[in-house]
Formats: sequence, C-alpha cells, structure tokens
Amino acid sequence: MRFTDTFLDEIRQRLPITQVVGEHVLWDKRKSQPGKGDMWACCPFHAEKSPSFHADDRRGIYHCFGCGASGDHFRFLTEKAGMSFPEAVEKLAGMAGVPMPVRDERTEKREAAQRTLIDVMELATKYFEAALAHNIGARARGYLFERGVSPASQARFRVGFAPDSRNGLKEHLAANGVPAQAMVDTGLVTSRDDDPLTYDRFRNRVMFPITDFRGRVIAFGGRAMSPDVPAKYLNSPETELFSKRQTLYNGFTAKTAAREGASVIVVEGYLDVIAAVSAGFEGTVAPLGTALTEEHVQLLWRMSDTPILCFDGDKAGLKAAERAAELILPHLKPGKTVKIATLPEGQDPDDLIKAQGRDAFAEVIEKARSLSDMVWSFETGGLVPEAPEERAALQARLRERANGIQDSTVRFHYQQAFDEKLKAFFAPLRQGGRDNWQRGGKPAYGQSGAYGYPSRGTPRLVVSDTLRNSRLLRSGVVAEASPREATIILTLVNHPALVEDLFEPLAALDCETPVAQKVLGDILALAVRHHDISADDMRSALGVRGHGPALARMTETLTRQGVWQVAPETARIDAETGLSHALALHNKKVQLNRELKAAEAALGEDPSEETFERLRDIKNQITTVDGTEALIEGFGSLSGRATRSF
Repeated sequence: MRFTDTFLDEIRQRLPITQVVGEHVLWDKRKSQPGKGDMWACCPFHAEKSPSFHADDRRGIYHCFGCGASGDHFRFLTEKAGMSFPEAVEKLAGMAGVPMPVRDERTEKREAAQRTLIDVMELATKYFEAALAHNIGARARGYLFERGVSPASQARFRVGFAPDSRNGLKEHLAANGVPAQAMVDTGLVTSRDDDPLTYDRFRNRVMFPITDFRGRVIAFGGRAMSPDVPAKYLNSPETELFSKRQTLYNGFTAKTAAREGASVIVVEGYLDVIAAVSAGFEGTVAPLGTALTEEHVQLLWRMSDTPILCFDGDKAGLKAAERAAELILPHLKPGKTVKIATLPEGQDPDDLIKAQGRDAFAEVIEKARSLSDMVWSFETGGLVPEAPEERAALQARLRERANGIQDSTVRFHYQQAFDEKLKAFFAPLRQGGRDNWQRGGKPAYGQSGAYGYPSRGTPRLVVSDTLRNSRLLRSGVVAEASPREATIILTLVNHPALVEDLFEPLAALDCETPVAQKVLGDILALAVRHHDISADDMRSALGVRGHGPALARMTETLTRQGVWQVAPETARIDAETGLSHALALHNKKVQLNRELKAAEAALGEDPSEETFERLRDIKNQITTVDGTEALIEGFGSLSGRATRSF
C-alpha cells in the first residue's frame, strides 16, 4: 500500500521525532534542551562514549555527527528497529493518533497511472533541456543570459526550450513509446474544437519545469520568445498531476531549505524565484498563474510558521497585499501567521537583486511587517480621521477584521492589539510638559510632535511611507462610477468566472472613482477566497459589504444607456468580449490622463508651440475615447440580440 505525502507529513507534524527516538536512547541531560526539542544522546547506530547523536523536533530529523546516520521518523524505525516501511508507518500513525487510510484499489490504480505520467513529464523535461543546449536554443540562451540566469541556475532549475514546432515534442514522445492519450493527459499536447488533430502546447518558449513536493516534474511554465503571442507566460493545464492551487514553484527545494532554518519567502514569478535562490534565499517560492489561495497558505504553513509574502510597492502590489491579508486573517492559528515585505516601487526581486545585490533584498525581507501592522495600515489609510463618525467607522472596521478570525485565542489578541492601537492613535494632545515625551526624549506615538508633525490640532500621523506615497490615499474626484467602470464591475458580478481568467490585469486596474475601486477590490478578494463563487452569491456578498446601492446605481446607468452585455443571461463569449473592450477603453483613458498631466507640467516649464500642440492632441484623444462606441462585428449573436454596441 502506498501512503500519500499529506498523510506522512501529518504524522511528522503531530509526532515529535524526539519521542520516537527517545524509546531507543538515553538523552544526555547536560547538552539536551527538552523545552526546545533539541536533544543529544550517544548514537544508537554505532558505539561511542560521548554523545554526538542529535534529534531536532523543529526540523523533524536526527543526525549523528560521528557516523553520519541521518533521517526522519520512518527511517529511524526501519534502520534501528528493522521494521518494514508499512510497519513503521502503522506504528507511528498509532503514536500520533492519525487513522490509517483505508486501502482503495481505484486510488492505487490512479496512482499507478500517475507514475506513468510522471515518466512522460521527465521525458519531456529532458527533451526541452536538450533543445536549449542545441543550436536551436541559441536565442533562448541569449534571453536567459540577459535576464541573469547563469548556466548553473539553468541546470539547477532544469530550464529548457520548446522549439517553434507543432509536432517536435509529440513526435519525440511517440518515438519513445508514449501513447497519444498520455500526451493529452499530461497537457503536453492540445487541440482546437474544429480540429481534433493534436499539436504541441508549448512552442518557441523558454520552459520552466514545475515540480511537486517530492521533486517530480508535474507541469511546465513557458515564457514566450515572440512578442506578438497572446500570452507571455503559459502554464500547463490542470491535470491528474497538476493543480495550480496545490503547487508552489520551487516548493520541493524550499521545503528542504525550511527544515534547515531558511525563511520561506513568497514572490511572484519564476525568474524572481531563480534570482532569489541564486542569491542564497533557498526558501523562495511562487504561486503559479493565480493569486495566493487558502490552499497555498496551508502549504506554506507546513513549511514555516511565519512565511514572508513579498509584494511590489506600487498600487497593484499593495492591493495584492491587502487581498492576501483578507484571505489569511480568518485562518490564523496560535503560532501560524505571515509577514508582509514591500519592495521599492517599480522593482521586483529579480530587478532589485540585479541592480543592488543580495543585501538590498535581504533588507526588504528583514523589514517585513507583521500581519496585524499591515491590516492596521490598510484600515487607517495613513491618516488619523478627524470626525468622530469616521473614528467610529475605523473602530468598527478593525473590529470586523478581528471578528473574522476563526481561532478564539488569536481573535482575542487581535481585538486587544487593535484596541490598544486605537487608544494610542486617538490619545488627546498635550501642549507641554514632560508627558509629551517618551523615555529617551522622543515624542510618544499619537502625541503632538510625533514623527515630525506639528503639535497644533490632530496629528496627521502617517503609519507607512509606502502608503503615504501610494495613489491609494489620493481622493477621487468623481463620486459615481463611470459607465465604463460600471460595465467592468457588473460584468464581473454577473459572470464571476471571468475574474480568474483576467485576474492580473484586473488587479492592476486603476479605477477613476473610489467607489469602483472599492467594489472591484472586494470582487477580487471574494473570487480568490471562493474560486467557484456564483453570480448570486457574489452579488449577495457584495451587498453585505455595503455595495448594494452602488451596484443598483451602476445597473440603472447601464440600463438607461441600453448596455445589455453585462446582464446575467448574456452568453459568456459576449460578456467576455464586452469586458475586454471596456477594459481596453478604460486603460486607454487612464494612460491619456497620465500623459495629460505630464503635458500640462511640460507646458508650464516650456510654453512653446510644440508643447501646446502636444497638450491639445492629448485632449482631443481623450474626447475621442469618451465618445467611442464599441462596434464589434457579430456582437451579441450568441445571446440572440441584434444590438452590436454599448
């Protein structure tokens, strides 16, 4: 009978290895630290007089510095007690209080089939590696050189290249006896609806093998070498082997590194992971083509009690950090949390390490903030609210955040921490005397003169430089969502399955109005937390969050203008096309507004005819965008509508 990794990991986590080893050795009282699970004894595998055998509960391993014996719970019993592996598992499961799994012939057959598919993925990995080393991979090697991926890193991560061929891999696999169905089941080949003939899924792409937590290749991520392809990065589809919600890039290596005491750091992409690992941050991982999920968080907590989530310092990065906080808060346990690190704006880990070296990234990680501090920053927005009603609203929001934590102990301490922060935050000001100063002569948090602010009136206390400089804190000018924003919002509400497909561009979307930005943020947060949420549940959840009136006004606006593509009954392809067009128009408008500000500034410095013409041209383009109708050929045919525009 084969045991799953999850089952074996649960035994390891529940059962201290010192308890297993302790049945066979006498611990040395002078060197051992029972409270820390750090125990020493004379080695049970060879004769010695002074203790050189070490068992470490934190890492879950034993090691003898004399004879080199080393392993985990199961290996100790198989080598010391002479048990078979199944016997060792049964004994340890009983000690840990973990029920043994029931034998399932169907599961065993499926696992046997998976082992066959693993062999196919290994064959494909070697094919891509060989292609990268061949003349055909010269351009891909040049790209990797430009990105700073050394030959050693290429070999370590088994980076490869998929030639620009429809059938290169397919023919190679067939020549090695791989059945056509296995090629489909691994996602290595694909087909179109109108053509059953399969072809290679990955073509003209740098290939990054994705492994499971046992180090076996189960999927690929491909980076396009051509700039005109629809998807710059393409991942394997969901298969029997691969679930992106249950996988982390570099998870196998990071798990091993975490046992050795390395910090677990979460970044965004393949090259960020490779750059960080190459700089010595062995515990770095990345999610695959999706935002962080609850499943990812549980995987991270198996590796580390306090993983560090690393986000860009721009608006999109801060929004992603807030979504992560919302996702993780309900699931906090005693000793299980996260920290959040913020990168300099405009730089990812790969950029930062290349430009400033390892120490710059180490400093970012060192300054990672606790989850409670980040939640506080998100809710205060960087400023002390002046009106009593606003202060009451802040207190209610913080209380709601804390009440969402499922564990009662952690919930109590979050409530207490927020109450203490509020008390200091709203402390009355004193105009003089030594009460204004903490020990050491510095202004007290929340008091007059703190952080360089004047003592007159309520202090405008900025709690984060990143938040202070972020556009998140800048007030919107328009109170109501524009029709384009309403089109985007209502399409996502009525067709929530589109959120996952367009998550990255939606997360980076810069809405013109605060109301649209807030609704969009909650839509993304709900979709991350409930990836299969229905339209009715989405609308209901948004209503609970206070967005009902805003959605009603958006619906009224679009109904008045005759926009039907956002409705729940609209065919998905029509809704998706309308959404894409609205996003394109919106992004164009945002870009033009930025150019307009730059042109106005340039005109102030250089009032020439050329700069004036540039300003007028941009204003004309904005007028054109505002008046543009989306005329899409055949639009609405699947929904049975004659109208083609919105």
